[in-house]
Amino acid sequence: MPYELHYWPMIQGRGEFVRLALEEAGADYVDVARQDNDAGGIEPMLDRLADPHDPRPPFAPPFLRDGAVVIGQSPAILLYLGPRLGLVGDREADRIWTHQLQLTIADAVDEAHDTHHPLGVSLYYADQKPEALRRAQGFCAARIPKFLGYFERVLEGNGGEHLVGATLSYADLSLFQLVAGLRYAFPKATAAVLRDTPRVARLHEAVAQRPRIAAYLGSERRIPFNEDGIFRRYPELDG
Repeated sequence: MPYELHYWPMIQGRGEFVRLALEEAGADYVDVARQDNDAGGIEPMLDRLADPHDPRPPFAPPFLRDGAVVIGQSPAILLYLGPRLGLVGDREADRIWTHQLQLTIADAVDEAHDTHHPLGVSLYYADQKPEALRRAQGFCAARIPKFLGYFERVLEGNGGEHLVGATLSYADLSLFQLVAGLRYAFPKATAAVLRDTPRVARLHEAVAQRPRIAAYLGSERRIPFNEDGIFRRYPELDG
């Protein structure tokens, strides 16, 4: 049976990290909420989230269904998929290290989100603009360099081409997505940091040119960045 990915159909969001792994591996999967049929749409996702008889429900999308196994949280999904898709090393030390890197990427994604919603998701961006500007200034000045500088160091210590080992891992794909999102949301600030982190910049370009990823990026399956997702372009925040 194909993997079933459940995520909001109108944004890339945290589901995109899972999509990239499935696309790179050429895996058979269904993006359930984007299916226009009786078994698709948002309703199956919402039904599973609210199922009162499920003793182990996901907290929120994305979640992945593989037969009877259901996994929530993007890093946990990738921890599960990595060995099944050939996107993580065989050694336990490599698998834990790859997972650690994925969790660090998740931290960066959360901080990027909080630049436009620093007071909480219950308020619109328009309701928290002064706080968002202050949060974004710190993110652009200190946190983007901190995160990308860290991954530059990891790449340098591993030979420069991949984050873990000698072949592509899901962490490489996720770093590509982080950079893509930062370049969309903060083009000026991110360009300045990428000039000082050339290995991160090269990895981003190399992943984009991989045949399956390039085909995916050029297809309708790749939802464009937009101002409903995690990475949002508000020019006034691009310090």
